[in-house]
Amino acid sequence: MYETVEELAPEAFTKFKGSNTKVVSANVDFYSGFVYKCIDIPQELFTPIFAIARMAGWCAHRLEEVTFSSRRIIRPAYKNVYGIVNYENMDERS
Repeated sequence: MYETVEELAPEAFTKFKGSNTKVVSANVDFYSGFVYKCIDIPQELFTPIFAIARMAGWCAHRLEEVTFSSRRIIRPAYKNVYGIVNYENMDERS
């Protein structure tokens, strides 16, 4: 069922919007309810888990919006303050 919905959704959105300039496809959230159900998380916790996972991003978005007085939708800036770290394979990590 999930594969069918994922396959048919872009066409349905194109028909609904009347344009095919932007392809809409499923993201990870499309599958999260299915995964939560598989690991026996109660359905009433699905939305709170979704929200908790996004709180840092939402807060950063709002802080940037207030700081720069923007009236348009923006994406929060990201600045790495940790520095460059070389990749180590899992079995080589301490």
